[in-house]
Amino acid sequence: MKRILNIKTIDKEGEEVKLAGWVHIRRDHGKIIFVDLRDKSGLIQLVFLPDNKELYNLASSLRNEWVIKVIGKVNKRPSKMINENLPTGKVEIEVQELKILNEAETTPFEINDDKDIAEEIRLKYRYLDIRRTKMKRNLFVRHKVIKAIRDFMDKRGFTEIETPILTKSTPEGARDFLVPSRLHPGEFYALPQAPQQLKQLLMVAGMEKYFQIAKCFRDEDLRGDRQPEFTQLDIEMSFVKQKAILNLIEKLIIKIIHKLVEIDKSLSKKITFKSFPRLDYEEVMKEYGTDSPDLRENKDDPNELAFAWIINWPMFELDENGKTYNACHHVFTSPKKKDLSLLESDPLKVHSWQHDLVLNGHEIGGGSIRIHKSDIQKKIFKLVGLSEKEIEEKFGHLLKAFEYGAPPHGGIALGLDRLLMIFLNEKSIREVIAFPKSGDSRDLTMDAPTQVSNEQLNDLNIKVTI
Repeated sequence: MKRILNIKTIDKEGEEVKLAGWVHIRRDHGKIIFVDLRDKSGLIQLVFLPDNKELYNLASSLRNEWVIKVIGKVNKRPSKMINENLPTGKVEIEVQELKILNEAETTPFEINDDKDIAEEIRLKYRYLDIRRTKMKRNLFVRHKVIKAIRDFMDKRGFTEIETPILTKSTPEGARDFLVPSRLHPGEFYALPQAPQQLKQLLMVAGMEKYFQIAKCFRDEDLRGDRQPEFTQLDIEMSFVKQKAILNLIEKLIIKIIHKLVEIDKSLSKKITFKSFPRLDYEEVMKEYGTDSPDLRENKDDPNELAFAWIINWPMFELDENGKTYNACHHVFTSPKKKDLSLLESDPLKVHSWQHDLVLNGHEIGGGSIRIHKSDIQKKIFKLVGLSEKEIEEKFGHLLKAFEYGAPPHGGIALGLDRLLMIFLNEKSIREVIAFPKSGDSRDLTMDAPTQVSNEQLNDLNIKVTI
């Protein structure tokens, strides 16, 4: 007999089934033993009657989180025993066979309740935390949302392409995570802060419509909506105008919101603006004092979603010392054609084709129309303070590629962790990631980072001086 999930029992009344999972809780009512069996689909009630003494005695030994397998008959529950709050609440399993697959020690916290637990404990025992209803639901929703994204992009002619994790260190805003090369002593790879240059190279390669569910890495201080490694939906298109990018993302977002309701009606959302407003950066800063305004009608309503685009950004801003130009988005963002003449005379008056998507006070995505001509790209590099040598060392590959017929192109990246955090009414992206890092950037489940052996360091020609 093939094992089925608990949820499938609702269509098996009167039939014999095989189930397997974890003991969620055991209850002894008089001479009858009830066990709630949990698997990934939810709970089902098992019933052990005293008629079969051996089976009954074995059932009486069961403890929470033991792993068991049962064979039994699906019976309709007595009317007074129906649980309307449970999908399987109208049926129960009269167990005929029981096998204990594994016992379990007492868990450091209860799996079968929703009490608040110290985050450090939750992260240390994340494999137990994921057994809890909320975390399991969050990861299931994450899976469904990513699947919906892939289906949406595929139907519109996009190709999903994986880009390397081991790549080159280039100045892109945050600190890089560096990986020493054993085969090339004294040289390092970097983990990508984003696949920015690689997706632009794919446009030069003629792929035209690219997307990826991309892992990104940034060595920066953490907060509730930031992790050292995170996931983004990365998109790039050739021969595209800004308006087309914005329209595409709006349709995708609406598709995801509809999918949420299909998954769980409690995730139903009110969208403040049917068409996402497109707001001028300077006007937004003047009115709200931030480039990520919360435009909800009711700021206390987590189920209200107020999306807005922030456009017409300045190309540059001055650094803290007021001496060096920094790109407001990144150095690959295209300046507007009408402002090209200002690059030399008054760079701070140059506007760019940057577009940011904000939601309820959070930036959840950003992108731009890119530079696709070597001369303009080189001029931007010089304005942000890079020397000829630095430009060649760090970006020579990109400038060379542009010499072989680079098409006009643009794109965007959406922060999936942050988006899911808001959709699921969570306060931290750690609640939507299976194995996140703690607030001090440690992996408490695996106990990382850790020291490594001298032999490993010697292989890499590295000496630790701390």
